[in-house]
Amino acid sequence: MLEVVNAQIVLLFISITSSVLAIVCLRFVFVLGKKLQKERSNIMQASSALQEAEQQIAILRSEVAELRASIMSVGKRVVTTEQELHELANQQAAQKYDDPDAKIYSRAVKMVELGADIEEVMRECELPRAEAELLMSLHNKSK
Repeated sequence: MLEVVNAQIVLLFISITSSVLAIVCLRFVFVLGKKLQKERSNIMQASSALQEAEQQIAILRSEVAELRASIMSVGKRVVTTEQELHELANQQAAQKYDDPDAKIYSRAVKMVELGADIEEVMRECELPRAEAELLMSLHNKSK
């Protein structure tokens, strides 16, 4: 009979131990389940943040493309304006030499710069004394 009691005690000990082990395993599974849920939540948040970042990148790319197109348009207008300015300067220079009066004054200014006196400027360029004196005084002031 002692053997039966000992066997029952051993069986009772085994069943208690297995119950404790089952509870510990259940607790472990429960903790791992919570960690898994937390990780899933973190992954979902990261995925959402990634999608938002991708949307922002797409918006920024389109804005950069618009800016690039605007800059190209402005650049073309600047080039066109520079060409027109150059053409106008050439036309103005051509008109300056086409005007006979301008040639006389250009020659008179050149003579004054080279040191001609007022009488020589009046005689060579056929200018009145007042205009020759004005050229001389302007030239002296610029020095």
